[in-house]
Amino acid sequence: MKKVVLAFSGGLDTTVCVKLLQEKYNMEVITVCVDVGQPQTEIRRPVEVANEIDVKKHYTIDAKDEFAEEYIFRGVKANAEYEGYPLSTSLARPLIAMKVVQLAEKENADAIAHGCTGKGNDQFRFETAIRASSPCEIIAPVRDLSLTRTEELAYAKTHNIPLYSEKLYSIDENLWGRSIEGEELEDLMVQTPEDALNGQFLLKMHQMKPK
Repeated sequence: MKKVVLAFSGGLDTTVCVKLLQEKYNMEVITVCVDVGQPQTEIRRPVEVANEIDVKKHYTIDAKDEFAEEYIFRGVKANAEYEGYPLSTSLARPLIAMKVVQLAEKENADAIAHGCTGKGNDQFRFETAIRASSPCEIIAPVRDLSLTRTEELAYAKTHNIPLYSEKLYSIDENLWGRSIEGEELEDLMVQTPEDALNGQFLLKMHQMKPK
């Protein structure tokens, strides 16, 4: 059986990817979470989910210092921003990809997988870095099967896959920033749900308001 290393957050996309890779691609799945400064709950969750869905090997790689020194500091010097927002998610993706490549080499894996869809730029950020440094096949189950988050939820329920959240949006956070994306947020007429926002940040902003 071929082996695949999956960049794994323990969220909806990557959790569903584990089952898809096992069943539809007939592969042994090794999961890895790269720590670039997510909240500790986001580091513990992949470990717990991997255990629940019987992943044989799961790795957690601490890349916080490297992310800060080699990416964030250089981003600050270069004034790296997009439409006024500092690059954060896009800055971390190449580093995560490189750590996944290194693990794939260590495990003699045949392929590398990610949970990106076919809509955003993450697929290119991951795959450019992977293709530049690894001969491994790249598999993107969610994109290849054109799955929406609604369809992923349905797949998870019919296959008894335990989920951390059933929200139709996802949150990506690291040392340098925080981004939110998902189906319901693609409609500009839909207000961002309050539980998608950072509660501590909102509290600080409220406290800073002049009285």
